[in-house]
Amino acid sequence: MQKNHFIAKGLNENPISEIIKVLKYKAIWNNKKLIQINRYYPSSQICSVCNYQNRNIKDLTIRKWECPKCHTYHDRDFNASVNIMFEGLKIYMRSI
Repeated sequence: MQKNHFIAKGLNENPISEIIKVLKYKAIWNNKKLIQINRYYPSSQICSVCNYQNRNIKDLTIRKWECPKCHTYHDRDFNASVNIMFEGLKIYMRSI
């Protein structure tokens, strides 16, 4: 989102806590649930196929990596989004 200058300007002007506050308000207003995962969840380090945690991927300059356990090739951002989705679903299923 930082690459899109129109969105980046809005993100830089508002702290993330304000964005989360608005999302919570909108979720309540529209009778929806907002599920927030732990901010320290290592979403880009965990293989979305075999759940192996690769601690060598802490360096943010590494954009693609291969899981040493199952040899799946991961794009860092896509892998993180899949892991965040499944973590959110786990939290949601525990709350039912």
